[in-house]
Amino acid sequence: MSKKIGLFWLKDDFRVIKNYALAEATNNHDQVVVFYLYKKDLFENQIAQKWWVSRSLEEFKKKLDEFNISLEIIKVNSYQVFFEELLKKDNFSIYWNKTYEPKYLNFDELLSKKLTSKNIEFKICKGNALNEHNEVKKSDSTPFKVFTPFWRTAEKLYLEKVPTKNRSILKRKKKITFFKNILNEKKILPDKKWYIKFEKFWQPSEEKALLELKNFIKSRIENYSDARNFPSIIGTSKLSPFIKHGQIHVETIWEECNKIKKKGVSKFLTEIGWREFNHSLINNFPHMLKGNYSKKFDKFPWEKNQRLLLAWKKGLTGYPIVDAGMRELYSIGWMHNRVRMIVGSFLVKHLLINWKEGEKHFKNCLLDYNEANNVSGWQWVAGCGADAAPYFRIFNPILQGEKFDKEGEYVKKWVPELKNVPKKFIHRPWELKDEKIIKIGKDYPKPIVIHEKARERALKAFQII
Repeated sequence: MSKKIGLFWLKDDFRVIKNYALAEATNNHDQVVVFYLYKKDLFENQIAQKWWVSRSLEEFKKKLDEFNISLEIIKVNSYQVFFEELLKKDNFSIYWNKTYEPKYLNFDELLSKKLTSKNIEFKICKGNALNEHNEVKKSDSTPFKVFTPFWRTAEKLYLEKVPTKNRSILKRKKKITFFKNILNEKKILPDKKWYIKFEKFWQPSEEKALLELKNFIKSRIENYSDARNFPSIIGTSKLSPFIKHGQIHVETIWEECNKIKKKGVSKFLTEIGWREFNHSLINNFPHMLKGNYSKKFDKFPWEKNQRLLLAWKKGLTGYPIVDAGMRELYSIGWMHNRVRMIVGSFLVKHLLINWKEGEKHFKNCLLDYNEANNVSGWQWVAGCGADAAPYFRIFNPILQGEKFDKEGEYVKKWVPELKNVPKKFIHRPWELKDEKIIKIGKDYPKPIVIHEKARERALKAFQII
């Protein structure tokens, strides 16, 4: 055991199981301190996640207390400035897990050089992924641009490895403090009380993540392939916020799923594959983080219309399935995956509003916001991404609603003003002429665009690319 202090830099790693860098610190040092750097401007446009991070810190602090390990939160304006000050000391070794976004990987490289020049011991461990972001390549060593061959190769590569066995925290440490001016996790909470609604739906802890996985495998994974498309039932895993913030490692999900022989396992693990594919994309084609992956979309005639954009954000488009999705998002910080595609298609193809506006709004509202998934997902919907949906694929929000929410249960849950509308009209309420039930234009808005006309306009606009 080293007499130096072992520092673990906590990022999206709120777990003990398969937290490789934390395991290294605790196995190599008698004294360990976990620290989290709170960079306020990082969360200026992702308000919902401030709540999840605050609660995650609170829960993880309790977990680490069991091992006599301190969790210290430091408010910083710049990672670089923080580490320049830290590197003036030499009584520590430092460990952290990779975060697979270019800005973090680039900073890893910068920090590694500085630590090496100061002769400070450090170790960067594998992050929350099955394979490293740069491992899955075609036979000619170029990156994949299409998902199916990527995932086929990625699965084979992962199965050929012997996944790193978790080294757990073996014994209680001697608790110490290391940093000054430590921030209380409650100071991270958003000023806006919007997050209070989240408390009813989520418990950001490792224990809850493991329980959700267990329940999903036991009760729902077998029917996942079909049930995942119906937003009125709990057919998905709802693990995405826990994966994003590292309450559970994707290796744990892989291992637990592959212990059983149920038909939904392969389809579910494909979603893990999409996440890996998206991280590969943003690192191999970083230009897509700021613009279109497909450059021909740079000349697309997007329209700026704040009135329509605001109606979309507020769930007042007049299309029930779209409005239900947008209200679900605002209420619980999450949206059903099928509905994400529907509302995304509506914004970019019915309203011809730039996908970046949708990406920005989701970033602010989603508890599971992940840069790779969000940017790639929006570009998939818009048709300008890698392996994207074709531009002429325009979801009909009426038919999508009638197919995937036939009884209107999802719509009535999130759009209560439609609760008395008969099933026949629930996805086209403007056709109901009984004003005793609902007055369109007063109780619920008229459609802000007419589907058929919007579709024609979109197809015409897409012809120029």
